[in-house]
Amino acid sequence: MGVATCCDILIAILLPPLGVCFKTGCCSMEFIICILLTILGYIPGIVYAIYVIAIQDRSELGGELHRPINDA
Repeated sequence: MGVATCCDILIAILLPPLGVCFKTGCCSMEFIICILLTILGYIPGIVYAIYVIAIQDRSELGGELHRPINDA
């Protein structure tokens, strides 16, 4: 988790759709979901934005989190 991710999470806490927009783009499904959740309640928008930012960084590891336990 680098400095850029920490800044993205800080932005996601202040304005959840903006943090998701910086990470995935403004025409993505994640952005639209985040806007809807933020309209319905500020806290669900924050939780979803942090979830999107954290999962996006983990998927960039090259699938290391999704490899099987037994490589047989």
